[in-house]
Amino acid sequence: MLDKGNHPYIPNSLQEIKQEMMREIGIRSIEELFSDIPEKFRLKRKLNVPEKGLSEFEVKKHVEALLSRSETCNDMPVFLGAGCWPHYVPAVVKEIAQRSEFLTSYTPYQPETSQGMLQALFEYQSMICEITGMGVANCSMYDWASALGEAARMAARVKGRHEILIPKIISPERAAALKVYAEPAGISVRQVEFDAEKGHINLEDLRNDISDKTAAVYIENPSYLGFIETQVDEISKETHANDALFIVGVDPTSLGILRPPGDYEADIVIGEAQPLGNPMNFGGPLLGIFTCREDMALVRQMPGRIIGMTTTQDGTKNGFCMTLQTREQHIRREKATSNICSNEALCSVVSAVYMALLGPEGLRELGETVMYNANYAVHLLSKIGGVKAPVFKSAHFKEFTVNLDETGLSVKDVNQKLLGRRIHGGKDVSSEFSELGQTALYCVTEMHSRDEIESLAAALEGILGGR
Repeated sequence: MLDKGNHPYIPNSLQEIKQEMMREIGIRSIEELFSDIPEKFRLKRKLNVPEKGLSEFEVKKHVEALLSRSETCNDMPVFLGAGCWPHYVPAVVKEIAQRSEFLTSYTPYQPETSQGMLQALFEYQSMICEITGMGVANCSMYDWASALGEAARMAARVKGRHEILIPKIISPERAAALKVYAEPAGISVRQVEFDAEKGHINLEDLRNDISDKTAAVYIENPSYLGFIETQVDEISKETHANDALFIVGVDPTSLGILRPPGDYEADIVIGEAQPLGNPMNFGGPLLGIFTCREDMALVRQMPGRIIGMTTTQDGTKNGFCMTLQTREQHIRREKATSNICSNEALCSVVSAVYMALLGPEGLRELGETVMYNANYAVHLLSKIGGVKAPVFKSAHFKEFTVNLDETGLSVKDVNQKLLGRRIHGGKDVSSEFSELGQTALYCVTEMHSRDEIESLAAALEGILGGR
């Protein structure tokens, strides 16, 4: 009979073993292991876990009951994006990604990876290069935010400078991640003001801020708030005139209808590939895009891994290999530029299948559908009394802002009322950009039918009219 607190399958749950381990590392209690956590964040009570264990069947029923309380984008229209967007994933994408050859491949960042996985990753890189107009792509980052952080550090290494300019209108979470990457490397991050009418970067402010200390200028197109930046050529010219790198962040679903960044001489292109076949999965995993010009001074500083294609010695067969990889496991730790691991490989395969399935015409059709649906929603919402949609006088792609200042209601209140009508409204950005007042960021994609968009407009009009 085991003592209370001991576990039949965990040897170190025995008290005498715990005591021996604590003596070895020089502590008197388990709590000392958490001494670096401030008191205010510590739980002051025991966990609410039943003393008596449950059977597997009971645990399954309990978990299913908890899950049944959640509702997903399949249960109601969801107009929430802001970095993770609702898009349709064709059945063939899931079917191929779930094949055991891909799903169970061990450590697909290692040189001994199978030829099949290497080819799939090579195809992903090739298609990402094609849609962005760039020369070289790695086979993915964790997400857009980590790609931005790595791009900033890469630019600093290449240019020997330690300042990055970014737009003021950017996801606060993305900006926070950039800061985490930049500060340890001694990189300062400065924000460039935006045009109050159109939302675009203020070119005069950019010219005043850029200097011989600037390693790179970063923009997003479309922006975090959905508008399309139309000054890309001017920004590119100003950046290169100051010998800085031009970094562009993209939503790849827009590249079927918008100019690829390679066309306006971007040096590094990053973004989020989640909408390319990867479901939202309650927020992750995501998939960061990272590409650059075909310049070895840049390529050798790229994070992640790059898959290349070669031939057998007799030239009769193609073969694939890990051409460059800058993981800390394979080169001197202080010179490593990435520790991207296994999970991104499967997400890259998913995106490769999705892009191959759509092809150039499918990507263009997707972009047109998304833009049409979003602008149809703008058209309907802008007719509602007291609503301003969008806030900026610019063309928008997938997302757009809706301001409620004249209605006297807050975004939070309206979103609660929309949920009561089984509609998930847009993201409340009033605390992120206080100068925009009570503003929400709405997302509309190919997933939103005409009826759902009209239902949103009718519901919002009813809420604001007190019905």
